[in-house]
Amino acid sequence: MMLSASPTSIAKSSLEEMLESLRRQDEDEKPKDLPPALPSRPTSKARLPSARRSLPTNFRVDSNGESGGISSEVERKEEGKRKEEELGVKRHVLGSRKMRKFVNVDSPYNLEAVEGTKGEDRVSDAKVEVNDNIGHFIKKKLRVWCRLSNGLWGSGTIQSASGEESFVSLSNGNVVKVSTNELLPANPEILEGVNDLIQLSYLNEPSVLQNLKYRYSRDMIYSKAGLVLIAVNPYKDVQIYGEEFVTSYRQKAADIPHVFATADTAYNEMMNDRVSQSIIISGESGAGKTETAKMAMRYLAALGGGNGRIGRKILETHCILEAFGNAKTSKNDNSSRFGKLTEIHFTEMGKISGAEIQTFLLEKSRVVQLAAGERSYHIFYQLCAGAPPTLREKLNLKMASEYNYLIQSDSLVINGVDDAKKFQKLVEALDIVQMCKEEQEQAYAMIAAVLWLGNISFQSIDNEHYVEASADEALTSAARLMGCTSNELNQALSTHRVQAGKDSFAKKLTLQQAIDTRDALAKFIYASLFDWLVEQINKSLGVHKKYIGRSISILDIYGFESFKKNSFEQFCINYANERLQQHFNRHLFKLEQEEYGLDGIDWNNVDFEDNQECLDLFEKKPLGIFSLLDEESNFPNSTDFTLANKLKQHLHSSSYFKGDRGRAFGVRHFAGEVLYDTNGFLEKNRDSLNSELVQLLSSCNSQLPRLFARKRINQSLKPTISSDTPKQSVGTNFKGQLFKLMHQLENTKPHFIRCIKPNCKQLPDMYEEELVLQQLRYCGILEVVKISRAGYPTRMTHLEFAERYGFLLLETNASQDPLSISVAVLKQFNVLPDMYRVGFTKLYLRTGQIGALEDRRKQVLQGVIQVQKYFRGHRARRLFHELNKGAKTIQSFVCGENIRRKYAIEANRCSSFASHLLDEQLASVIYLQSVIRGWLARRDFNNMHNLKQLNRESVKSRRKVGRKISEAKDMPHEQQIQVVPSVMAELQRKVLKAEAILGQKEQENATLREQLQQYEARWLEYEAKMKSMEDMWQKQMASLQTSLAAARKSLAADSNAGQRRGDVVSPRYYDSEDNVSMGSRTPVGNMPDVVGGRENGSLNAVGNLLKEFEQRRQTFDDDAKSLAEIRMAQPTSNVNPDDEFRRLKRRFETWKKEYKLRLKETKARLHKRGYESDKTRRKWWEKLGSRS
Repeated sequence: MMLSASPTSIAKSSLEEMLESLRRQDEDEKPKDLPPALPSRPTSKARLPSARRSLPTNFRVDSNGESGGISSEVERKEEGKRKEEELGVKRHVLGSRKMRKFVNVDSPYNLEAVEGTKGEDRVSDAKVEVNDNIGHFIKKKLRVWCRLSNGLWGSGTIQSASGEESFVSLSNGNVVKVSTNELLPANPEILEGVNDLIQLSYLNEPSVLQNLKYRYSRDMIYSKAGLVLIAVNPYKDVQIYGEEFVTSYRQKAADIPHVFATADTAYNEMMNDRVSQSIIISGESGAGKTETAKMAMRYLAALGGGNGRIGRKILETHCILEAFGNAKTSKNDNSSRFGKLTEIHFTEMGKISGAEIQTFLLEKSRVVQLAAGERSYHIFYQLCAGAPPTLREKLNLKMASEYNYLIQSDSLVINGVDDAKKFQKLVEALDIVQMCKEEQEQAYAMIAAVLWLGNISFQSIDNEHYVEASADEALTSAARLMGCTSNELNQALSTHRVQAGKDSFAKKLTLQQAIDTRDALAKFIYASLFDWLVEQINKSLGVHKKYIGRSISILDIYGFESFKKNSFEQFCINYANERLQQHFNRHLFKLEQEEYGLDGIDWNNVDFEDNQECLDLFEKKPLGIFSLLDEESNFPNSTDFTLANKLKQHLHSSSYFKGDRGRAFGVRHFAGEVLYDTNGFLEKNRDSLNSELVQLLSSCNSQLPRLFARKRINQSLKPTISSDTPKQSVGTNFKGQLFKLMHQLENTKPHFIRCIKPNCKQLPDMYEEELVLQQLRYCGILEVVKISRAGYPTRMTHLEFAERYGFLLLETNASQDPLSISVAVLKQFNVLPDMYRVGFTKLYLRTGQIGALEDRRKQVLQGVIQVQKYFRGHRARRLFHELNKGAKTIQSFVCGENIRRKYAIEANRCSSFASHLLDEQLASVIYLQSVIRGWLARRDFNNMHNLKQLNRESVKSRRKVGRKISEAKDMPHEQQIQVVPSVMAELQRKVLKAEAILGQKEQENATLREQLQQYEARWLEYEAKMKSMEDMWQKQMASLQTSLAAARKSLAADSNAGQRRGDVVSPRYYDSEDNVSMGSRTPVGNMPDVVGGRENGSLNAVGNLLKEFEQRRQTFDDDAKSLAEIRMAQPTSNVNPDDEFRRLKRRFETWKKEYKLRLKETKARLHKRGYESDKTRRKWWEKLGSRS
């Protein structure tokens, strides 16, 4: 293949000049610290090769811009040998088996044909040669792996070696003799249980097995194998899926392999690169694919929760689809019998906006046919076990053991599974996805109709073995649930209308034909119900969906299966796994290595097992299995034997096909050879349905049967309208679905999860090495790790790399070419030459190299942000302070003016209304006190009046009773009425009883009178005390008043003479507070003159004391009168005069002490002003102090 340069590309650009200078520098100096030599490239500006076309590595461009030819085959071989000697490895060229001899135009990828062979041979990693290092291993006692007689690998140390044999001491102490060539080095103990298999020093099968086993025994079920996540099914609950783990991976706090980490990587790459992602989960049946898909979807729902409801709806779809699409098989209690692709759409902000579910090839035959130890779909058993009584009665449901479709197998229950509780969860899930109760009941009715169809039996009607359906409960119930009559259902199941020209007639069916018709109707109803259910779910998930091109697709498809008897379903399932394995190989092996070659990277290809020939066996036209199957299905007289013979006749030359006796044939899949039985292949591939059954469903009263029939009619009309080709078969339709799926996955960036089944018994903590090793081999895990270790997973275009990291350069690069900037950045950060490669269009880095650049970039960006933050903060603060200062100045003026105005208004209002308001408040207080005191007095008075009235009435009643008794005694004997003795006895008894009661009452009255007398005596005593107290208080008040009046008069008289003499004569005799309290009075005459300079303050102080004395005297007088007024109150009154007297006394004592203190203070002030000059006056004060 030649590449010509355009005339406009002769002049070299700066990029070509820089490349040539780098090549010359490498040839002259060849320093060790510089990056490897850049590959030569054409000088044309349009030199970039197509992403889908191969560019030979030995392509040359001369200085004139003309392209040179390809080196000869001999030169390429010599170059390969030279590289082989330098690397010290063995080269294995891909055999002819892996070279495609033709171009498959039916491929889903539509790749262009590439002429000739590739320029490089594939190189596989050589097995580590131990022979030259036997002595070293013996001396250091290093561990090695050796294959034991049972086929397993054992670990031990080499004791001795002689020729081709070695003696190895195993860890259990046994010594075995093995071939030296079979020894493999073991990794040190420090590398046991590493997270990523890339970290192993020695990469071989026993090391990988041991690493997975070590982690599995410690419930670390996830491991990394380069770009692939390995998940080993624990068959038990492992506590690694809680909310704390979700939070840990969201915050990037955890760095151990996990399905959450894979989902997080897919989400981040979708948001950063704006490219849709896909998570492809594969593995054998029972490896845990469904649970892994659940966990991935749960994490994505947590990341892009959206409004919360849509995320919960997506999670609840698992429960619905598991009930209708999963069943128990011999290898898995919850096996998915359909393929599922869940595409979750996200908004620009990363929130979930909607989702869409695609399904592939539901196993319809499981509805009517079961193998030993297996169950039908879970929904049948859940409905029979958990339906409420009203629904059971409406659907006429029985126990699962009473339906023929379910009792074909003796396995009606699953250990540890409660079908009734599962049904309740199913109902909740249907409610969450907003399926109304009416639609739910319609779906349950179709399920019950399928069960009752299985119970329909047939009976012979003539000697020609024709049959008709028995008119029993099964026929009636099925017809009622479908919405038709029993006669219509019977006619559809037992007759077939044949078209003869323009006429048609009904033909009776034999027993087997009737059973096949019944089973075909049951399968069609269930498959149509499943599709309708998926449509309803998609409608619920697609509400408010705003698709912007960002999505994450999670593929959970049935795993590879190999049973004792494999039918058409296993054939399609294993074909789907072959196609997924090709997608796996394509992205991890083919495209990876092709990209290195296209971009001019020096790369030794890794050998891998390509399954393209096996896919050609299925898909090739016109001699592929699907083509031959469709051809045979179109023949009316073809049988399963003729199909098997045709396959053996045309495919016997293929190394992937194996003919067997009878109807069987074998296919060598990537996971092993599987033997298929063609029994039922043609019928299942045709998937025919009688027109009578379609017509029956169209005439039903129920909504769902009519909908199913309408879709069937539309599908049958499409091929007739579009082309003359016959209707597509199930196999061809399934192949088209897979091609469409592959196209969809090709537009996404894949993330692979390989699920591993540790044992066939589905038991926890059991690790079968041979089974695990077999799965690792056909998955290509070792090859993936090899490519990951030797490859460059991080790749960026020169422009992207320069734009992202170019600002990290310390010195400005003279050339602004993206490639020169990228190389300068790598030099500055001392990235070793072996850690990266420079291609034509991209820069390739090994694992972990981009981390240092990212860390430095984040650090610099954070520093820039910090500088910007402080600068902007300073500027904002300065502006804020200026604005704040001005605002405060304005506010101070405004607030001052407002306050001054308010103060003036309040001052005017208060001055006018203060006095009036004070008078009103004082009047209100006085009025309130008068009301309360009046109420208290009236209450006490009423109590005393009621007591006296009660006493008068009791006295009157006693007098009236005595008068009646005396009148009765004075009555003449003749006037007395003669009474019966019994009545007389009763009257006498009543009289005695009345007398006894009367005596008791008289005693009580006597007691009350005594109490009344006591109360009256106490009240008289209280009145005497109150009277004496009143007299005493009047005397004390008069004494105090007289003393104060005399003192005031004396002070007033002396105020005029005090200016001349400066002395004041105090009263000679003055009653002290002690004397006043005792009730004694002293004479107030003969008071000495008071001399001295007096001020108005002294007169005011004495005047205030006098006023207070008058007020207090009036208060105590009022209180004493109040106590005197209640002397007529009854003894049972709530007012206790004794307590009131004590309180009044305490109040008086308190006031007296306070008044005494104020008198002393007044005396002290007078003393300071010079009232002590006169001796007589000093004696008077001393006398007054001694009395105090």
